[in-house]
Amino acid sequence: MSEASEQISMFERLGGVTVIDRLVEAFYLRMDTLPEAEGIRAMHPDDLGPIKQVLKRYLTEWTGGPQLYTPQKGHPRLRQRHMGFPIGDAERDAWLLCMRGALDETVGDAAAREAMYATLAKLADWMRNTAGNPHDAGHRLGS
Repeated sequence: MSEASEQISMFERLGGVTVIDRLVEAFYLRMDTLPEAEGIRAMHPDDLGPIKQVLKRYLTEWTGGPQLYTPQKGHPRLRQRHMGFPIGDAERDAWLLCMRGALDETVGDAAAREAMYATLAKLADWMRNTAGNPHDAGHRLGS
């Protein structure tokens, strides 16, 4: 890999703001329409507009683009922000199903798409917060 390609951010590899916008729209369309996503869709407000904007800003910054999330929301603290929602294996899998389809639809660079999915899969796995998940071994939820 050349030095120049090592300096290209995931944001650029994905296609920048245009692709991030399309990715988030495709993700939430799947959440709205896939029967497998019914449970996670129910965790969201009827109007997805504001949450779409939050995810677009987060993914833009998280992938190396302009800092659009932190100045407005502060540190992401994703797991903490999602503790009010029960996230187990089924919720993780539904979220990843929606994201996999959205990535496949919107990201043309196969290597970037797979790298992004692998990273998001680790993040989604970490977000599990229901009793018995391996991230909380030795810790009781609610105590």
